[in-house]
Amino acid sequence: MRKWVGIDVGGTTIKGAAVWEDGSIAYKTERPTQAERGTAVMLDTMAQLCRDVAAEAGWQWEEISGVGIGVPAFIDFGTGRVEQAVNLGWRDVPLQDEMKKRLGDLPIALENDANAAALGEAWAGGGKGFPDVLAITLGTGVGGGVVIDRKIVHGSNGMAGEIGHVTIESNGRPCACGRLGCLETISSATGIVAAAESRIEAGHHTTLGEVSVLSTKDVFEHAAKGDALAQEVLDYAVDRLGFALSNMCITINPHCVVIGGGVSKAGDALLQPLRAAFERYTLPRVHRGTTIRLAELGNDAGVIGAALLHIGQ
Repeated sequence: MRKWVGIDVGGTTIKGAAVWEDGSIAYKTERPTQAERGTAVMLDTMAQLCRDVAAEAGWQWEEISGVGIGVPAFIDFGTGRVEQAVNLGWRDVPLQDEMKKRLGDLPIALENDANAAALGEAWAGGGKGFPDVLAITLGTGVGGGVVIDRKIVHGSNGMAGEIGHVTIESNGRPCACGRLGCLETISSATGIVAAAESRIEAGHHTTLGEVSVLSTKDVFEHAAKGDALAQEVLDYAVDRLGFALSNMCITINPHCVVIGGGVSKAGDALLQPLRAAFERYTLPRVHRGTTIRLAELGNDAGVIGAALLHIGQ
């Protein structure tokens, strides 16, 4: 099997992994991002991490078929430049060229981090075995990636799959994107907590008021214990997610939807009502052709997907 190296760049850590062609990890580790030290230092860290994970896996550098890098950024795929990565302080960084300078004449592929994670889940995680996968991440926001025929769909300028910014409430809560009522203001971890806190502040009775620092885990746990307000918040968040997924799946008709991110840790408490909401809103034929599953790779999805970018292009 061919051997690949994947890098997943985050605001706090840079993850690296030596990955076999089937998506299994031979070795992985991570380093602090330290964006405050500047772009050049970060690029040096990424390059050294590539060499280190290969060496720790027992691989010779000459055996590596290519390196893939997932970045939380807008990317110009034609030039290999990062147009903007807000969390990293990057603007107009020739990432592909800079990494080739550091790693030699080796194929280097770039991708948005959410898309890389989607590809990882499609190839080796919850979507394994399905050619067409819609991957959704429910975390601080709501991210998404579309994989058709095992290849990432970018759209005209890289924005395909941004389901988190589908407008659900025309006069809803403000979103970080500057608009109102995006799905991520409702169904993300942030949105669920905000909805619960607003009800608590309004004086509604709930045991959630006893929690000092509220999380989505608390909301799910209190709902399971019979707290009506917690259940109401979750019902709405899951219903709106099912509504958005219905429209996405009617449009692209994927074989599988994979749900990941921190909120997905609720397991069946999320998955069962989500499947019901999806069935309620979508066309029967679309429903019959769509499997909804939980993600399986956790924090490894990004590095696995990044490593397999060359296969999925």
